[in-house]
Amino acid sequence: MGHDLVPSRQRKNAKSMRHAMTDAELKLWNELRAHRLMGLGFRRQVPIGPYIVDFACSVHRLIVEVDGSQHADAEHSRRDGTKSVYLGASGWTILRFWNHDVIRDIDNVCQHIVIAASLAVADVPAPPTEEELVP
Repeated sequence: MGHDLVPSRQRKNAKSMRHAMTDAELKLWNELRAHRLMGLGFRRQVPIGPYIVDFACSVHRLIVEVDGSQHADAEHSRRDGTKSVYLGASGWTILRFWNHDVIRDIDNVCQHIVIAASLAVADVPAPPTEEELVP
């Protein structure tokens, strides 16, 4: 999403969230940053539509959310569902992991991310061949 298309308040919120990452988000970011995970390019605290997502890989249209225990309550769960529906309808695949899963089993979390990215690539149709373009 273009920088000029993101409202300044949302951009400021994303920036402050980048400076106040949870331990789990920081641990996962250390695996994702600088294309460290199988060359996948992730950004953190990315504004997408009316939401800010924890991590996004735009090439694969893949979002990774790291949720704390507060996301288990009914209100957070409802909001997360609304957010996921919006992002899914916009063509994104959303992966959600609990904080404790990231802290205790980062290798498994990373493996799930790599698998999801490879499936996202598999879902992208191949460009038409020259023969298919000719009527």
